[in-house]
Amino acid sequence: MSFNMYVPTRFIFGCGRLSELHEQKLPGKKAMVVISNGKSSRENGSLDRTLNELSKAGIEGVVFDKVQANPLKSTVMAGAKTARDNGCDFIVALGGDSVMDASKAMAAMATNDGDIWDYINGGTGKGKALTNDPLPVVCITTTAGTGSEADQWGVITNDETNEKIGFGGDDRLFPVISIIDPELMKTVPPKFTAYQGFDTLFHATESYISKFASFMSDMYALTAIENTAKYLPRAVKDGSDMEARERMAFANTISGIVMTVSVTTAEHSIEHAMSAYHQDLPHGAGLIMISKAFYEFFIEKHACDERFITMAKAMGIKDANRAEDFITALVDLQKACGVADLKMSDYGITPDEFDKIATNARETMGGLFAANPCEMTHEDVVEVLRKSYR
Repeated sequence: MSFNMYVPTRFIFGCGRLSELHEQKLPGKKAMVVISNGKSSRENGSLDRTLNELSKAGIEGVVFDKVQANPLKSTVMAGAKTARDNGCDFIVALGGDSVMDASKAMAAMATNDGDIWDYINGGTGKGKALTNDPLPVVCITTTAGTGSEADQWGVITNDETNEKIGFGGDDRLFPVISIIDPELMKTVPPKFTAYQGFDTLFHATESYISKFASFMSDMYALTAIENTAKYLPRAVKDGSDMEARERMAFANTISGIVMTVSVTTAEHSIEHAMSAYHQDLPHGAGLIMISKAFYEFFIEKHACDERFITMAKAMGIKDANRAEDFITALVDLQKACGVADLKMSDYGITPDEFDKIATNARETMGGLFAANPCEMTHEDVVEVLRKSYR
């Protein structure tokens, strides 16, 4: 066993801690504040609070409010241009996974020439290394989803080529500061709380069964799994349950950290291919749709039975003794969160797309297939999609 671990981010965790932003050593005097193209950051007051905090620190804020749920290459380039044109010294990512992912890419392209796809590894990306240091990024997460506040990665969609691929891996893209204030998550609607929470869960479960798992990653993964299984149903049922929100925020951040120590599996490759073709599909919802069939594949192969049993115990089945108990725990959690009956067909996915989705998954994010606990062929992916289809 071996592992590398480098997380240079300063984490500021706890309810009400956005109010401490102005006390931090911030990396400049002018910031671009990136938010989604929705209304939540404006309506819940988090944008005004963030701008006020920056003002207290003597920092001018410029707002970029164009980020979609699955951020596009064109949006990244527009944001990078805004940062350059306004002479911004750093970027503040105020939002969930999409905002934080896009902000890292904008930070890179604000200081480097060309197009973001020049620096993408996979698919039609050119795989170039960043020449210049990106702008520093400060993350203020408003969801408990991807753990993007804890890693050096982001996922960007090229709508011209139907590719959705991870960008980053460069340690200079780690956020310099991440504020995780569960009070900012109170207004997330129940279904999105569930979608984001299952993304947290699957970062941990995938990393735990990954070929790249280690003692270090196991510690983070099992803690994230245990907290998600216990507290996600409560957060979905009552968004103002601050103990549940706090525990999910904690699980989310450590599930982000676990991805810097281990590696997720092809479940993420497959879902990214699904939402590359269907951009209205929330990432977490897509993962939920394929999760049962995806994990059953490895259980049927007896790829890592003991790991599935351990995860089942972490999810509350204390007397678990079969790998299949994990599936029971997973389905029960989906039912408890009201997401057990999600349908691919509701997002326009049809069975005749399965072959191209499977091909796209391997061409764009094929590296994650190497993390699977056993081989998964093209035909196996098609079968996972077939079994998941409704």
